[in-house]
Amino acid sequence: MAEHKELQKIASFNINHLTLEPGIYVSRTDRFGDTVITTFDLRMTRPNREPVMNTAELHTIEHLGATYLRNHPEFKDRTVYFGPMGCRTGSYMLLEGELTSADVVPLVTGMFEFIRDFEGEVPGAAARDCGNYLDQNLGMAKYLAKRYLDETLYCIDDAHLNYPD
Repeated sequence: MAEHKELQKIASFNINHLTLEPGIYVSRTDRFGDTVITTFDLRMTRPNREPVMNTAELHTIEHLGATYLRNHPEFKDRTVYFGPMGCRTGSYMLLEGELTSADVVPLVTGMFEFIRDFEGEVPGAAARDCGNYLDQNLGMAKYLAKRYLDETLYCIDDAHLNYPD
């Protein structure tokens, strides 16, 4: 491994998190032969300016979001991954295809409407199905989904679809 001073900073660490707002951003596009994978940054909170999400609600968002995507008629076979960011300010969604943030606004909006409106047992929230099944908070996940919809997704504009300079 190279000395620390020689390590390149990864692209996502070059985004100014002091000005980043909630939105849908293309984090990166990767090519593997003829296959393109687009990684989306679904930013739900203002980094370093408001509290991060707790693991329980973020875990519930992960279970419900992944369930929604894996059952979506158009994207179920194009979903590579959906899960939380380590900083707990949002989630990453990886889809097959070269897509823009604007391309996925309807998909992301539908997913968060599904989370906001979900009733019943959280899919996969059982000891047999999940490594930390007790760490769930449906009520707070629904609250955060509604907040993301009302404050970001329903009024999204170019400034919240493209990373700030």
